[in-house]
Amino acid sequence: MRLTLALLKKKMPNGYIWAGKHRLAHHVYPHNIQRMVTRLQIEEKNMLYLRHPYLTPEQDRGHAIALDKHEDWIRRMNLYRAAVRVRPSVRLEEKFDKLRTTDSWEV
Repeated sequence: MRLTLALLKKKMPNGYIWAGKHRLAHHVYPHNIQRMVTRLQIEEKNMLYLRHPYLTPEQDRGHAIALDKHEDWIRRMNLYRAAVRVRPSVRLEEKFDKLRTTDSWEV
């Protein structure tokens, strides 16, 4: 009887207890607060890097030209296209070899 009274005293929300208007609220523990503070610090550090970039806009436009990145890319694409164009030589005899299944061995 005492157990029943103790269990009935706690009011539970109607329906699914973890979602909806009348849901059961989770407790906030210190490790939850610390995790949230850590996430906010990381986000603030990311925003700092975005506000103060390593290169200025002028340097950003010119650094690829200084490193010859575009010419290197064009050179690699030309080599790739030349390799694709050249196909290995294949003889007709090799292509029709698979059709010779009924030939018998001469003894």
